[in-house]
Amino acid sequence: MKYDILIRGGSIVDGSGSEPVAGDVAIKDGLIAAVGEVEGEASREIDATGQMVTPGFIDIHTHLDAQMGWDPDMTPVSWHGITTALIGNCGMTFAPCRPEHRELMAGMMETVEDIPKEAILGGLAWDWEHYGEYLDSIERLGTAVNVAGLVGHAAIRYYVMGDRSFAEAATDDEKQQMAEIVSKALDRGAFGFSTNRYEPHKAPDGRSIPGTYAEVTELEKIASVVGPKNGLMQLVGAGFDVIEKVADTSSNRILFSYGTSPEEGAGQRSAAALDELCKGRDITAISHVRGSGFMFGLQSRMPVQGDTWEEVRQLDLAGRLAAINDAETAQKLVDEAKLPKASQLPWGNVFYLGSDEIPNYADEQSLKAQAEAAHEHWSETFLRLSRESNGKGLFNFRMFSSSLKEQAGLFKSENIFPGLGDAGAHVSQIMDAGWSSFMLSHWQRETGYYSMGQVIQKMTSGPARVVGLTDRGLLKEGMRADVNVFDADKVAELQPELVNDFPGGAPRYIQKSTGFKATIVNGQVSLLDGKLTGTRAGQVLRHCAA
Repeated sequence: MKYDILIRGGSIVDGSGSEPVAGDVAIKDGLIAAVGEVEGEASREIDATGQMVTPGFIDIHTHLDAQMGWDPDMTPVSWHGITTALIGNCGMTFAPCRPEHRELMAGMMETVEDIPKEAILGGLAWDWEHYGEYLDSIERLGTAVNVAGLVGHAAIRYYVMGDRSFAEAATDDEKQQMAEIVSKALDRGAFGFSTNRYEPHKAPDGRSIPGTYAEVTELEKIASVVGPKNGLMQLVGAGFDVIEKVADTSSNRILFSYGTSPEEGAGQRSAAALDELCKGRDITAISHVRGSGFMFGLQSRMPVQGDTWEEVRQLDLAGRLAAINDAETAQKLVDEAKLPKASQLPWGNVFYLGSDEIPNYADEQSLKAQAEAAHEHWSETFLRLSRESNGKGLFNFRMFSSSLKEQAGLFKSENIFPGLGDAGAHVSQIMDAGWSSFMLSHWQRETGYYSMGQVIQKMTSGPARVVGLTDRGLLKEGMRADVNVFDADKVAELQPELVNDFPGGAPRYIQKSTGFKATIVNGQVSLLDGKLTGTRAGQVLRHCAA
């Protein structure tokens, strides 16, 4: 037989949890045609000698809903082996939406997820009202990565209740309307429903987004239509009591975001609490793979108040670098930083990513500790490191998941998946979209916490089951040909950098990778030797067809 692609001589990690075995993978007509010792020829051969060959990675927490309108390559996840992205997380979607409410929906996405409103309004077609029409619109775009979607509570609630949706309880009739909208969305392709009860997530006018204070009976009503259709219920910011009630409504499959504190032993205690919650229920948590919260540096935001700091903020990077290299200006910056209310950041939780090609996310010496060791004020250390890196050095405030040791304790639970990269959101504040590369570099190669078979299962067949994908996540004959080929000794994230490539020149962080030989999406090569090929073979995946 002649195949389309034949990947020869690699170490196959099939996604099931099994460890690597030598062999070949053949692809024909977008499907895995053969795995093992494969005879025959192919139109294209990829030499995988010394490489791992795995299923494509599945990212179950992204906010690429808007970005794919102007960036169909869906960077940076497409640089990190992601072949399927779940959108519509945290209750935030652009459908259903009446034409007169588009600006409000875009504004909520901006205030909740830090995606510029004008980019959203100008970068998407907005040729839909209902969720199925939204999926049709995405399908017309053509993307480098497969897309699976959840339908969001905020949009549904506003569609049904208007301005009352922010704080008032829904009537029984309104709950029924919402359930019917969700049911129809699943029939048209949504993989489930997402809601958000995290109060700090605000609309443009400062009110918490619709759904934040919804009665649990409202969620149970929606769950009663999602469960029988084998859909997913995502609950962000919900307590265990709410999760239990929703999970028990119709034996619902549940996904929620979860973390742990940095206190000694907190990770294992959090894991035990999660396992107790999950007993007899199909509940899955997702958590960060490393510390996250806010990233800054001379090239981006500088969270310090003061007249001189404000003057420097107005300059471009070259101007900022010149300013901090001027001794008089630098001294003014330090003097202002020493004032009582100059900065509210806890500098003991701020860590320098270093100036090497690969960022140091595991450093346990904070900026404050570095300053004390050098007998400097933290601002002096910040300025010195910024000079030494020609202004490119970045600093990471670990607000969430600040202890890798406690994350390791949390990951002992079989009911949690590492991820929570938030790709497409908080674009000028964080860069966690390379989480899959960090899983391979830190949690597998450097620490050995996961074996290769385990880490690949955590990023492929595991999340595929959670979403409800039955034809992806495994290297098995007849499955869709989403495949990665990478060097396990080299794969890693590269340093984040700030670019201005959003519509209107809005800034965002990007982060490339190293070590990826190839990424194949639906049988077509999307990335080769670390560079995107321009082939956009991603599909809109629909639940009803799964």
